[in-house]
Amino acid sequence: MKTLLFLVLISACWAEPHPGNSSLEHERIVHIQENGPRLLVVAEQAKIFSHRGGNVTLPCKFYHEHTSAAGSGTHKIRVKWTKLTYDYLKEVDVFVAMGHHRKSYGSYQGRVSLRESSENDASLVITNIKLEDYGRYKCEVIEGLEDDTAVVTLNLEGVVFPYSPRLGRYNLNFHEAQRACAEQDSVMASFDQLYDAWRAGLDWCNAGWLSDGSVQYPITKPREPCGGRNTVPGVRNYGFWDKDKSRYDVFCFTSNFNGRFYYLIHPTKLTYDEAVQACLKDGSQIAKVGQIFAAWKLLGYDRCDAGWLADGSVRYPISRPRKRCSPSEAAVRFVGFPDKKHKLYGVYCFRAYN
Repeated sequence: MKTLLFLVLISACWAEPHPGNSSLEHERIVHIQENGPRLLVVAEQAKIFSHRGGNVTLPCKFYHEHTSAAGSGTHKIRVKWTKLTYDYLKEVDVFVAMGHHRKSYGSYQGRVSLRESSENDASLVITNIKLEDYGRYKCEVIEGLEDDTAVVTLNLEGVVFPYSPRLGRYNLNFHEAQRACAEQDSVMASFDQLYDAWRAGLDWCNAGWLSDGSVQYPITKPREPCGGRNTVPGVRNYGFWDKDKSRYDVFCFTSNFNGRFYYLIHPTKLTYDEAVQACLKDGSQIAKVGQIFAAWKLLGYDRCDAGWLADGSVRYPISRPRKRCSPSEAAVRFVGFPDKKHKLYGVYCFRAYN
């Protein structure tokens, strides 16, 4: 009788489900490997800096703990690179390699490969860097039942600038803001890029979209119209808003360019249409807002002549403040969106190099 009762108790304990796991699809199987060294993945640098059009290597190597061997030799090594979203909840496939098989994805096709300087080198080489390549990348190495990861951040040298269209302040929903930046040779800035710009002195009192869907603005000089005089400097956060219905300005990010930005020497001032044609006649195109900011910030371009840009705005870049030319600070000065048919100005052109 005692033996029978003991067997019943064993059966009941074996059949009892784990609390909170009501179905098999929620169960996790944990493999414990007692023999053999553990796989380790290491990024020698957590941050890598580059620029648009450049080439870069994101470092990643794998080892087995307590040994210098790259792999056990029992299983094939699988290397997978993905790009992480701002909240780490999603991953975008970049590159996968296993044995002699290689595959790249999306806009990375034809631009990524493994460095493979040694048998344990899983570093990713990216060529012809685009503005959209900025962000965090995950290197994952898988061998049999073991895997490990490392994260590397790719930062781009560039400039953040606030943008609003001809319609005026607070007229862009999130999707329109994305297009507005793209049309001006830029992308929507990330929070990290805006934060770095604030630390470098960017002060702007209009709230703008960022790439994560939040709305924020940087203040270095607290004042009444911008949160009050008694507040501390910082990046003010409006939070996350409806991407379709809410309307704000936008913060864009651009980097250096492969071309020549210049003020066109012309015998007369021009209407907007005349300015467009004058650049074309000179073998160029009328410059975009992102290009004037990149030339000003990254090349130190300085010109005290107001000129048309592609979006119909008139601006001029001052890197050396002086009387009559932005005496108080270096900046890209904004004149406005004048009447295209009747107002006369110079023009800034851009000629791309092949």
